Amino acid sequence: MTKIRHVLGISGGKDSAALAIYMGNNYPEIDIEYYTCDTGKELQETYGLIDNLENYLGKKIIQQKATKNSPELPFDHFLKMYGGYLPSSMSRWCTKKLKLEPFENYVGTEPVISYVGIRGDEEREGYISRKSNIQSIFPFRKNIWSEDVITKALVNSNTQSLINFLSEIDANGKKERFEELLLQPLSTNFNQQAKLNLLLDADIKVFNRLIFRFLKTTDYPLSKVDVFPLVENDQILVRDDIFNLLEQSGVGVPAYYKPIEFEVNGKKATYSRSRSGCFFCFFQQKIEWVWLYEQHPDLFLKALEYEKEGYTWNEEPLSALMKPERILKIKEEYIKRTEKSNKKKSSYLVDILSDSEGEGCAACFI
Repeated sequence: MTKIRHVLGISGGKDSAALAIYMGNNYPEIDIEYYTCDTGKELQETYGLIDNLENYLGKKIIQQKATKNSPELPFDHFLKMYGGYLPSSMSRWCTKKLKLEPFENYVGTEPVISYVGIRGDEEREGYISRKSNIQSIFPFRKNIWSEDVITKALVNSNTQSLINFLSEIDANGKKERFEELLLQPLSTNFNQQAKLNLLLDADIKVFNRLIFRFLKTTDYPLSKVDVFPLVENDQILVRDDIFNLLEQSGVGVPAYYKPIEFEVNGKKATYSRSRSGCFFCFFQQKIEWVWLYEQHPDLFLKALEYEKEGYTWNEEPLSALMKPERILKIKEEYIKRTEKSNKKKSSYLVDILSDSEGEGCAACFI
């Protein structure tokens, strides 16, 4: 069978780091290449995490840069190319130029499995490459397969083929149940997600075996291998598991995730950074900008330098956000939101919600 490459991108955040540890501990037979796409604008803790991971894994994490011959750091190089136009949620050129393109250039045209650290308690899909030689796998989730694979497998016209494949795999005594579920056609009242959930609830390993058999009829990279050990994976890892992996391995949790207490009008709360990536990431909540201003004032001022008339990181210029009365107001509003959330949800769920999403722009593909 054709040899395929296995790659895992390290964003500098907790999830991708924990995935590297998890794969090394549980699937040492898979020869994984670890890489990171360096924008030159990450927090120092990000580079510290990468160093710790290299020591733990016993492997070099290959640094990819979007610019190889420019005298400027990658972000500054492309900012100049875009005429000073700062990236935003509506124009994420930083993700495209600093993360996605270096990744796709790195893997080239060889068949590649890309392992992605999206947790079992997250509701998002992540980056799916348009290149046919790249296939994403999500080891932490109940469903390890990407949405494009599921869509192709569960389409109504493919039902009979899947039923036929059941006789070729170990169905663990669940053949009749799987046939029953597969025969339920997708409709407006029974969508793909509902069908997927029922199949996974019936037996995760049987479902994985079935999808792996289906992949043999496709051009996906996994069609080129006889065995894929994650087919037998039925673990689901959530946020607490991620922190446990990092702490128990000795790699540690980046300091910017650790809550720091503050007090406003006699009320106490904590703030921290919820994502890795550039220190000026436009996805930051305003309380995270306050965190940056108070914990890394030098970096906040560097972020401020990028703002010009008409070009700001969010709708509120940093020059306004840094004023004492505005900081006080942001903290007060944050405490109110937190208190309101605490009344509706457990503290664990509040942590998850405040972790939205977690890995910054790198989460789109790593």
